[in-house]
Amino acid sequence: MRTLTGTYASTTPRPMRFVLAACAILFLATAQTAHADGFIIPEPPPHVVEAVPDLAVKYHHVQVTIGNQVAQTHIDQVFLNDSPYELEGTYIFPLPEEATISDFAMFVDGERLSGKMLDRDEARRIYESIVRRRRDPALLEYVGRNAFQASIYPIPAYGEKRVQLSYSQVLIAEKGLVHYVYPLSTERFSSRPLEEVVITVDLQSPVPIKAIYSPSHRIAVERTGERSALISFEANDVRPDKDFELYYSISEDDVGLNLLSYKERGEDGFFLLLIAPKMEADEQTVVAKDVIFVLDTSGSMEGKKLRQAQDALEFVLDHLHEEDRFNIIAFNTGLRVYAPRLRPASDRKEARRFVRSLSAGGGTNIHRALLEALTMARDDRPQFIIFLTDGLPTAGVTDPTEIIADVDLAITENVRLFSFGVGYDVNTILLDTISQEHRGASAYVEPGQNIEEEVAAFYAKISTPLLSDLRLQVDGVWMEDMYPYPLPDLFAGSQLLVVGRYRTAGRARVRLEGMVNDERRAFSFPSVHLIGQGGQDFIPRLWATRKIGHLIKEIRLHGENRELVDEIVSLSVRYGIMTPYTSFLVDERQDILTDAGRKRVAASSELGAPMAMPATGAKAVADSQAQSNLAESERGGGDEAPEIKLVANKAFILRDDIWTDTTYDPEKMRVTHLQFGSPAYFRLLAEHPQWGKYFALGERVTLVLDGVAYQVGPGETGSSSLPTPSANALNRWEQFWRWLRSMPR
Repeated sequence: MRTLTGTYASTTPRPMRFVLAACAILFLATAQTAHADGFIIPEPPPHVVEAVPDLAVKYHHVQVTIGNQVAQTHIDQVFLNDSPYELEGTYIFPLPEEATISDFAMFVDGERLSGKMLDRDEARRIYESIVRRRRDPALLEYVGRNAFQASIYPIPAYGEKRVQLSYSQVLIAEKGLVHYVYPLSTERFSSRPLEEVVITVDLQSPVPIKAIYSPSHRIAVERTGERSALISFEANDVRPDKDFELYYSISEDDVGLNLLSYKERGEDGFFLLLIAPKMEADEQTVVAKDVIFVLDTSGSMEGKKLRQAQDALEFVLDHLHEEDRFNIIAFNTGLRVYAPRLRPASDRKEARRFVRSLSAGGGTNIHRALLEALTMARDDRPQFIIFLTDGLPTAGVTDPTEIIADVDLAITENVRLFSFGVGYDVNTILLDTISQEHRGASAYVEPGQNIEEEVAAFYAKISTPLLSDLRLQVDGVWMEDMYPYPLPDLFAGSQLLVVGRYRTAGRARVRLEGMVNDERRAFSFPSVHLIGQGGQDFIPRLWATRKIGHLIKEIRLHGENRELVDEIVSLSVRYGIMTPYTSFLVDERQDILTDAGRKRVAASSELGAPMAMPATGAKAVADSQAQSNLAESERGGGDEAPEIKLVANKAFILRDDIWTDTTYDPEKMRVTHLQFGSPAYFRLLAEHPQWGKYFALGERVTLVLDGVAYQVGPGETGSSSLPTPSANALNRWEQFWRWLRSMPR
């Protein structure tokens, strides 16, 4: 244990009172609560008997610099005291798990503050004493972690206190994958939502950076070079409840592949593959492609929509590679084609004049336009069809089922069909089916959105394919139930996340194959390891989210299947995943904890009912987007609900004011009762500190651990039931304050 030296922040001279108070807090430490990024546990003045509220956090800014796998973290927080009392408080910063801190410095209002590093046993004792006194188990999440502790005085009444903290740590690279964690979840202790949370990461590496991924937060990534990137997260008016996690991979190879896994004892495991090519591609490694733009010029496109679509088409023309070919088909009741066959990219100048000559009028012959585009497709390279329409088929073949069937007959393996629906008067089932069934994707430009911006942003991502027709081969372990399926193409500057299941632990050999122009290339990764127990516990929910998205797509596009509905209900309950079709999760009237209850829910579900999933209109577009968000999720989960809590690999739902583990079956499991705050309660936590994150949910929790169902309930816990050291510490605390009040000011 190491003590940092320095001077306490002080604006006015104070006699022994301050020094003794600081020492007392560090010594007794019985009135503190803490959480991840650092928080202050306030103490009322000696003459105040009522509890004071937690301090509010005005803003929280974090700047991280990572270079050569050394992370330097700088924190800037402003705490607000909403009480009428001048307070003294204890600042606690639970350290990231497994972190080895090389330096730690803290400043309050510009002056360096001394503090103390606590090992995990000492921190646990402090947390337990706070939980007993305040009857708030939230701190138990950090049982098992080291911590930094310091005393802060004064915190002025109705005033604020600025805290700045800096520390550095060495990040370990395991087979080229580096993991950084910033403990952000402590901000849930703020008495109100934070006005602003900003995290920025300046990432530098001597080795090329491949994948950059956060399983916890929606980050923005700006690639500034092969070996550098800027990563950011920003939110307003929030109460963060999870730590910020960042993974990045480094490799000199053309394609980087890293594997993360998670497995519970006696069950199949889950894995996540991160696949990323180099950011900047050499011309010889770029896959030459053909791009056929199919543009709706019916009467409904007249005006602003057509002008934006023309701008989008010109953007595509300007970003073709020299070896690419293209063509343009404008359709309404009939067709207007730019050229009888595919043209080289060098022909773009003449094509721009053709685009600007287009005008809107007539009906919408989607069937003829798509089949014409497919007759132009060649089999010597990837064919990208970008199809944009704002309406339903009104000319020629108008039955969506027939259009889908004819596209299926005419399309070839090398075609990727991407659809853009403009507005709400489009058939989402038609657009989703022809795209998602043929290795493409569908997107929707809602009223008020800019067509050019949406299409340009999409095309920028797919403009430089490096590997097409991807295939993944694994030897040594059995992998299955993988998503996405089929695998999409791999583009320069992109990354691919593949999730799935595995049966037994062990080492595996992974081979990734794909086409580069007319040549099949292979990338081998001879030694990836799937662990036998433990691992990254976010992976199961990510896998379940993507699988639910896949199952909902199957039902939307092909009709209801009772087995699929049963599986969606089962996965939604187990992993607490809200979807547009699983509102039963937050309905206390529904029994979803028993097998029979889940079957009744599935039987009454409207998942496959035609009225529940319309093909056109605003709800249809929202349903399509929600399904795609699930199927392509990078963080796991759908819409969040206050009645659902997610902790590690478990989901809890609120039932009768009890946070209940969704793996608990009241018809099959006997319950072991625990009184909140009792000696048995804390003994269990001391034996299994990794369980603290579940007990942190509240005073009333039902959870299943190692096959045993525990039910924690409130109860009066007198001082006689507390372990002797904690009771003595509380007595010493009161004796100290009585003595302190007798001291002259």
